[in-house]
Amino acid sequence: MFIKPSRKHALDLNAPLKLNDHGRPRTRREFIAQGFMAGSATVCGASLFSLFGNPRMAQAALSSDLEALKASCGIAVQGAGKIPFICFDLAGGANIAGSNVLLGGRAGQSDFLSTQGYSKLGLPGNMVPSATRNMTLDYTPDVARTDFVNEDLGLLFHADSGFLRGIHRSTSATTRANVNGAVIAARSENDTGNNMHNPMYSIFQAGADGSLLSLVGSQSSESGGNSMAPPNFMDPSIRPTKIDRASDVTGLVDVGDLIGLLSQEDAVAVMESIQRISSRKLGKVDTRVTTDEVIKDLVNCGYVKSADLADRFGNPSSLNPELDAHIVTPVGAPETGSAIFTRNEYNSDREFQKTAAVMKLVVNGYAGAGTVTMGGYDYHTGERATGEARDLRAGRCIGACLEYARRVGVPLMVYVFSDGSVASNGRIDDSMGGRGKGEWTGDNQSTACSFFLVYNPTGRPNALRRQIGYMRADASVETASSPAANNVVQLVQTVMLNYLALHGQQSQFGSLWTGHGLGNSTLQDSLIAMSPIVNGVIS
Repeated sequence: MFIKPSRKHALDLNAPLKLNDHGRPRTRREFIAQGFMAGSATVCGASLFSLFGNPRMAQAALSSDLEALKASCGIAVQGAGKIPFICFDLAGGANIAGSNVLLGGRAGQSDFLSTQGYSKLGLPGNMVPSATRNMTLDYTPDVARTDFVNEDLGLLFHADSGFLRGIHRSTSATTRANVNGAVIAARSENDTGNNMHNPMYSIFQAGADGSLLSLVGSQSSESGGNSMAPPNFMDPSIRPTKIDRASDVTGLVDVGDLIGLLSQEDAVAVMESIQRISSRKLGKVDTRVTTDEVIKDLVNCGYVKSADLADRFGNPSSLNPELDAHIVTPVGAPETGSAIFTRNEYNSDREFQKTAAVMKLVVNGYAGAGTVTMGGYDYHTGERATGEARDLRAGRCIGACLEYARRVGVPLMVYVFSDGSVASNGRIDDSMGGRGKGEWTGDNQSTACSFFLVYNPTGRPNALRRQIGYMRADASVETASSPAANNVVQLVQTVMLNYLALHGQQSQFGSLWTGHGLGNSTLQDSLIAMSPIVNGVIS
């Protein structure tokens, strides 16, 4: 007598993944990948402030003599004016290709794979992209189609993608209409901390510098996230500092006890007076020794910086994402308001809190780039529902960043990557959470890819191509399809090249990353996905 094997049940959204084919987690990265630790959030500082067109916070005006000193002291209130950048590190090997973002053959996203290839990517024959859609979606598509292809974000997604469903829940149709993106076929090792995936230092070197922060993160790793960063750009002077909640954001600025004793205006005036007195006294110091000049500069600029911080951030609550009505429903307000996250879901989900903290800093210009690491994406648990739930949450967080950028009125680049990927053996999870898709049964680095989305306030970015590299018909990355396809460092180089290209500055790539592997300018042009959306800096 045949006995049907019992089906595994989906895990709780925050439950750790106890995988039979993996040993017990030993390293920090293994704990994050399997969901035993919360993921990290990192930020690369690049303050843009008034370039974003936001009204300046109610504050005391810094005196003109100190304003003139800010540039010489390296206090750049407007930063470099680069496009804000947020990346999501889905630790553990999430599925991206096929069931989420469509990754096709040599001719692009619509060059569909074989039915067997899609089965490996978790899609049964009745849900391959070209099939007639036989299910009701739990969102309303912006563009009417009858197959399993969705083009609401420019970049083609599977119509029942967990990422896409989450993005829809967090964004408006107006936001989605101004988004485009590209997918990059790129293998990476499964379950290892040796993938040099993290692009933060290279984005910093591409110009995302600022006044308030350099790099911050909730982990003590060199990159501040789960994956490592390429060593070429790693700089101990900007090693990340912890960020993963609202209190970490407001704690970034410490103007001492003076604000508590005096009004903000009086506190700024006192600090300005201290600077002038100190400057006059330092002027009497013998400057024949170079060391003396260095000390004078450090002391003088230290007082200028203190006055400037008190001027701009005398009330650190202005940085608090929990007090931003665009992000979280205000305390006591109905949960049906217009905020991206309701108060209840924000309070109960650390991933939402972490994302809110990073996007508040980056999108408003208090920082120029950030990483959000989300743990528990090594979800080959022998069923599908666990992965679908976690993909949906990742989509909510990705969409929140895009929606917040629209509300603030600034462009944004969002990059999503994971260490390795997963594959299905074709068995179907027909539970409600499994949605009739293939169960994830093991790691498979050959099915891996990354993607990025770009929001532009003035209209959908023009896509030169939406796919870089390609897959074979059996859903394996063609390792010769691009320099990024089998080399994660060159994947980071490709992301940096595309970030520069959004500013029209791709010609600077070779001088910034000497010894790169992206070939000559002709090959580099074939790796650029979009036309520029700004001319050097945000205007």
